[in-house]
Amino acid sequence: MKINSKKNGPNVLMFDKVKKIIIKRGDSVEEKELQVIAFCRCGHSKNKPFCDGTHKEVNFNADEAEIEIKE
Repeated sequence: MKINSKKNGPNVLMFDKVKKIIIKRGDSVEEKELQVIAFCRCGHSKNKPFCDGTHKEVNFNADEAEIEIKE
């Protein structure tokens, strides 16, 4: 698994294969199968905790970094 903080963009979580993801918001529960998830780090997404691309509109600036997690 890797976490990549994109330059001026979101934190992207990348799995080795597709995973079942359960998203709980209040009383709502949603299930998805994903291999990549982009999390907002600019604070302006209208779909928090997920990135919706707003970082481009607000000229968010941040360095790139990568974390690899070995199992």
